Amino acid sequence: MEAIKSDTPSYFDAWVSTTRPKTLILSVFPFLIGTAIAAYEVTTIQWNLMVFAVFCAVCIQIGTNFINDVYDFKNKVDRPTRLGPKRGVHSGILTSSQVFLAGISCFIAALLFGIPLVVKGGVPICLILFASVISGYIYTAGPKPLAYNGLGELFVLIFFGLVSTASAFFFQTGFIDTKILVVGTEIGLLACVPIALNNLRDIEDDRRADKKSLAVRFGKPFARVEISFLVFMPFILNLYFENFLITFLPWASLPIGFSILKFIWNNEPSEAYNSYLVRSILLYVCFALLLMTGIFYENSL
Repeated sequence: MEAIKSDTPSYFDAWVSTTRPKTLILSVFPFLIGTAIAAYEVTTIQWNLMVFAVFCAVCIQIGTNFINDVYDFKNKVDRPTRLGPKRGVHSGILTSSQVFLAGISCFIAALLFGIPLVVKGGVPICLILFASVISGYIYTAGPKPLAYNGLGELFVLIFFGLVSTASAFFFQTGFIDTKILVVGTEIGLLACVPIALNNLRDIEDDRRADKKSLAVRFGKPFARVEISFLVFMPFILNLYFENFLITFLPWASLPIGFSILKFIWNNEPSEAYNSYLVRSILLYVCFALLLMTGIFYENSL
């Protein structure tokens, strides 16, 4: 007799799901790219600093995801009608106090991993580190959470784009220049695509919960235009670079972007959006890998 499969995740699976593992790559690539560009400027890369920075960023992202899970459930954003994957608290397997404590622990771990970075970078890095942790917490917590007031994309653009990429470059070189800010903006914009897709998918539940995402504030047509901008703008910004490979190699990932836009312009929000959230992360990864390939090839000449 065939066993009946349960839709309820196991205790372990609930924890893994709550970390949102498919999105954690968004914490890693900014530091890889920032370090790759820094290789143009220095003869020796301090890999230990990059490793500490990655661990620090991943801990902040997981901590943010845990706190997000707690407060989305508390604020009734995660309803039985939720179209996205079930998380730990939403599924009833994990308690709010368990996930909240885990989130705070991740933030503390991030501060500890950040100590060598502060020693290297001084007061500016210390301020950035604390700002990142605090922003991760107030993303969905506190009296004026960022994600509940239409600031989620701005948070991601700044901290998963400009701050992470420029910090990685600064650790190696001791300065910041225009090209790293361009790349940080590109990476940040692409990192916003999953957030914007998520907000479009959940627009009805968010509206009922009074979560004022940009999609809720301005409607579905605006959300689709926003996603289109987030997808196309990094490719336009990449024309800043003079080297042919660095400029045009990432364009090979553009068909993935077209497939996302074709889908959202032709389909109303539904569970089918979940597969395109994964595709948006694939777009991010492909763009980043192709950009790094061009950088490494040019640097090897």
